[in-house]
Amino acid sequence: MTDDTTKNAESHHLEVRKTARYFTLGTLSEATREIWFVVHGYGQLAEFFIRHFRGLDDGTRYIVAPEGLSRFYVKEWTRVGATWTTKEDRDSEVQDYLAYLQQLQQTVFEELLQKGGKPDAVRVWTLGFSQGVTTLCRWIVRGGLRADRLICWAGGFPAEIDLSAHKALFEGMKTTFVIGTDDEFITPEILEKQRASIAEAGLQIDFISFEGTHVMNTEVLKAAVEQIKIE
Repeated sequence: MTDDTTKNAESHHLEVRKTARYFTLGTLSEATREIWFVVHGYGQLAEFFIRHFRGLDDGTRYIVAPEGLSRFYVKEWTRVGATWTTKEDRDSEVQDYLAYLQQLQQTVFEELLQKGGKPDAVRVWTLGFSQGVTTLCRWIVRGGLRADRLICWAGGFPAEIDLSAHKALFEGMKTTFVIGTDDEFITPEILEKQRASIAEAGLQIDFISFEGTHVMNTEVLKAAVEQIKIE
């Protein structure tokens, strides 16, 4: 009798076709001056996440919210959320979403050209929330997204990114962190560790705090955008 417990399963990978979903606010045109890529957090859907940015839709901004490739039931089979990656086979998941986001970026700018817009005249703003921060930073560093502004909301840099090696990149984007004072996931200890890593890399990054938990706040967002624009 053969003992199957002594046999090791061999892992394989197969690239397959996958349909990705994203949502937008605004209209691409000659009047477009800013394109925003906003990346949701764990357990969220882009359709609802993008609503936080309705106040920025003034006719000159085009806001794009990609959705994570993996959906799942969040609560008692009544609500669905999405995730960008888990700890299982993480490298493959990261490569998959980077390929997706690169294609999305290309699609948006091709459409801008078709509508008479000028990509060189458009500023790219990016915002990631929670898990979306690590996703967005990988998109910028490893996926080649050209960004003029980076807002890291309730999240931190991916551990594998060498901040020292990318100092000029993050400072050139005018990177800003936004953290709630009562964020249940970004504890004072985690925040201090993040600040220490940034200081060790010699980075000059702004931090904005607001009274609140691990959530987006539309009023804080508007104020942060104005502050970043002025500076």
